[in-house]
Amino acid sequence: MTSVDVHKESNDGDSEPGGYAAARLRLLTEKGRSGPPRRTALAELTDHWLAELFTAAAQEAGVTGASLVAVGGYGRGELSPRSDLDLLLLHDGRADAGALSLLADRVWYPVWDLGVALDHSVRTPAEARRTAGEDLKVQLGLLDARHVAGDLALTSALRTTVLADWRNLAPRRLPELDELCRERAQRQGELQYLLEGDLKEARGGLRDATALRAVAASWLADAPREGLADAGRRLLDVRDALHLCTGRATDRLALQEQDAVAAELGLLDADVMLRQVSESARVISYAGDVTWREVGRVLRARSARPRLSRLFGGRSGAAERTPLAEGVVEQDGEVVLALTARPEKDPALPLRAAAAAAQAGLPISLHAVRRLAAVVRPLPTPWPAEAREQLVTLLGAGDSTVPVWEALEAEGLITALLPDWERVRCRPQRNAVHTWTVDRHLVETAVRASHLTRRVHRPDLLLVAALLHDIGKGWPGDHSVAGETIARDVAARIGFSAADVAVIATLVRHHLLLIETATRRDLDDPATVRAVAEAVGSTGTLELLHALTEADALATGPAAWSSWRGSLVTDLVKRASAVLAGQPADPEPADITAEQERLAIEAHRTAGPVLSLRARTDASQEHEPLGVELLVAVPDQPGVLPLTAGVLALHRLTVRAADLRTVELPDPVGGSVLLLDWRVAAAYGSLPQAARLRADLVRALAGSLDIETRLAEREAAYPRRRGAQAPPPRVRVAPSASRHATVIEVRAQDAPGLLHRIGHALESAGVRVRSAHVSTLGSNAVDAFYVTDAQGAALGAGEAAGVAARVESALGAASGPA
Repeated sequence: MTSVDVHKESNDGDSEPGGYAAARLRLLTEKGRSGPPRRTALAELTDHWLAELFTAAAQEAGVTGASLVAVGGYGRGELSPRSDLDLLLLHDGRADAGALSLLADRVWYPVWDLGVALDHSVRTPAEARRTAGEDLKVQLGLLDARHVAGDLALTSALRTTVLADWRNLAPRRLPELDELCRERAQRQGELQYLLEGDLKEARGGLRDATALRAVAASWLADAPREGLADAGRRLLDVRDALHLCTGRATDRLALQEQDAVAAELGLLDADVMLRQVSESARVISYAGDVTWREVGRVLRARSARPRLSRLFGGRSGAAERTPLAEGVVEQDGEVVLALTARPEKDPALPLRAAAAAAQAGLPISLHAVRRLAAVVRPLPTPWPAEAREQLVTLLGAGDSTVPVWEALEAEGLITALLPDWERVRCRPQRNAVHTWTVDRHLVETAVRASHLTRRVHRPDLLLVAALLHDIGKGWPGDHSVAGETIARDVAARIGFSAADVAVIATLVRHHLLLIETATRRDLDDPATVRAVAEAVGSTGTLELLHALTEADALATGPAAWSSWRGSLVTDLVKRASAVLAGQPADPEPADITAEQERLAIEAHRTAGPVLSLRARTDASQEHEPLGVELLVAVPDQPGVLPLTAGVLALHRLTVRAADLRTVELPDPVGGSVLLLDWRVAAAYGSLPQAARLRADLVRALAGSLDIETRLAEREAAYPRRRGAQAPPPRVRVAPSASRHATVIEVRAQDAPGLLHRIGHALESAGVRVRSAHVSTLGSNAVDAFYVTDAQGAALGAGEAAGVAARVESALGAASGPA
């Protein structure tokens, strides 16, 4: 259907809403047209309908000297299926109020009757100009003003006046616009990294693209144009598909909508779609960084010019250039190439310039990066020592590494230096635990590692391993295995020795070893510690792996690291170091704290549960997602784990981490007590009193508290909201994880009462839980249970598989549809 066809179809309705609605529906459901052609056709169709409404209404009301003006997104012709219409009824002030009101009603009401959102105003040119001067958002909308119907001269005069005002007021208004963009970014986050970003409001979204057009209209500065139009078009295409899939005027790309949106766009899957969104947002964000920097430079130069004229008698001084490194200088707050630089003969110059910029905490200029990308020669293989050292210097600069890295990446220099980077560039991580895309996570890990370099003997190996630890993502299979091969090749190409290459490869292969072992395995089991020591191979590598583990977790997100996890990892490293130093893996009996010993003795004396509930006050726990430590001591008996977990669930306490073990009391007390050391948080409201928890636990152990019925009643009263479908639970037996027990691993969606159901399933299977290691990452429960038979021996292979299947079946039946 051509534009003429669209107009013809709208004529069939004689400007009635039904005729426009039918033509609009046909346009939106037509499979052959999408993207810019559909948006243009939708704007033209809407223009024609509104023009007919306006013309007829103006004749009926007897109003002349008026026009209908599209502003904002409609003014730009960027109408998505559920976009609102932003309209200005402009008049010359001669018509009386009643006639104007009749004219407005005859235009606005048909729009409302269709259920289309409408942002409208009625103003004279003077009123519009005054309002724009007072309200920045109104002024931005008027910059895109477009004539729809009525007096064209009136609209044209307003456009000319508004643009002139914008250019005259730009020195004052552009800083306001910059601040507005910054505040919005602070609220909404960065679209290029968000799993469920707002296509319009997040940094790098459609509002930022509009802001860049406004800057260009001021004539003070202009954004880098390469790729900017395509980036905006891709985001608009995704928003169109989102509107069609949801039937709502939404800009938030919710997780549950992403597969349908990708299908509507004809893409392979949601990951491909998210990568396109990330790439587009990155282009717009980088263009914004460059543009606002240029705006600041121009405004500073303007304010300094009168002072310089007074000082130099009308002669302006040359910009000062401060040397930073060979071929690299600072000028006007940016890093640029020296006049003597010869990038075509100096292949290490990009890394030298980047390292100098990051170390100085300065941005690298767009012109410098583009010149380097255009003429610099590839580095030889292996890299010369200087290039390798400059890469390490860049990675070790801390937070200022990020903007410099992004500048190089925007112009293709990173993939030119590290071709394997292309597979992880803008790659989404569809996991709520992760804050960043894969590439930004790698850079962020290096940033975190830069703060830990004083802890290790080879900071260079730590920083490069941090940059490469997830480089295998995007390849089939285990990313750690694939990453080891890639890291070995990259490290050799960078110029590391064979021994250093082996260390980097080991770090990448085992970058998850410490955190997974510390949180999911019994550290008192000799097999656990020996396995870690054998995998790492040396105390030097273990030291590096310890720092990499912390940097990786901190760069992942707040749910991935805590002081509790850190203490477990440190304990594991201490034990593995002892084994690597030649000490036996068999540990001494685990020490317990004075508080734990007091509770254990009291539980033994009273033959009942004793507990302590206290807030953690360690000031170092800035990344601790948990706030409360719960210690429970109970005389050794069956059912303690599920009953305790059930009581906590009844009190709406979420178990974030848990450890269960049997403690043998020393003589003369004697006997064994189960000790549960848990980290809990209130789902909402305040924490319950310890006395109430103990009273319910006593009742549960005595069999007088029906936990299953109480939990079922509460779930029936407060049904779960429908949301994204979680993957089914997975339960497996970990092979060779322990010689003394069988390890059952559980991966499931975290939910109230989950630990109670797991413990109940294990008790029903007739096994004893010797120890439990429970952790929650975002919405995912990652648990390991060391179980034995009634005689305290590990289970046979068949029996273990049966227990795992029974637990998985119980969890699957309990979860049901989300």
